[in-house]
Amino acid sequence: MKKKIIIAGGCFWGVEKAFRLLKGIKETKVGYVNGRGDCPSYQEVCTGLTGYKEAVELKYETEEVDLKLILKAFFLFVHADQKNGQGNDIGDQYLAGVYYESEEDRLVIEEYFESEKKKRDLFYVSIHQLEVFYPAEEYHQRYLEKNPTGYCHIPFHVYQKIEGLNHDKIKN
Repeated sequence: MKKKIIIAGGCFWGVEKAFRLLKGIKETKVGYVNGRGDCPSYQEVCTGLTGYKEAVELKYETEEVDLKLILKAFFLFVHADQKNGQGNDIGDQYLAGVYYESEEDRLVIEEYFESEKKKRDLFYVSIHQLEVFYPAEEYHQRYLEKNPTGYCHIPFHVYQKIEGLNHDKIKN
């Protein structure tokens, strides 16, 4: 069965690259999630006035990858203890969060977050129901594939760890 989840974890270029490494992720699209106004531009989102977050829409096949494994990959790179952004990317547009469509997914996410919170003193990753997602401009899509030396807040060794998750068993 195909499902969709939206992940915000800093600059969407690196987040998209991370999830494209997971088997079972069938489609990625970078864009802007849960803000004010229709069809925001990158420049508008960068002002911090729209409330939109940079995020990646993931469409995945549940027989190949489950939501828990997606969340496991997410917590390999997200700075859950950073309140005002991710790494060097500071500002509301870079706040970390997971945006769900179904009640079933919300319950899985909440349970997973509870286990992650126990590992940290501070935890600023949020959970939200998906309200709206607008795709970003075309030049942002698969940016790091087109620009391999482009800026990325996720270190190379983390991408290797994410690739290693492909060998993990799916747990339902």
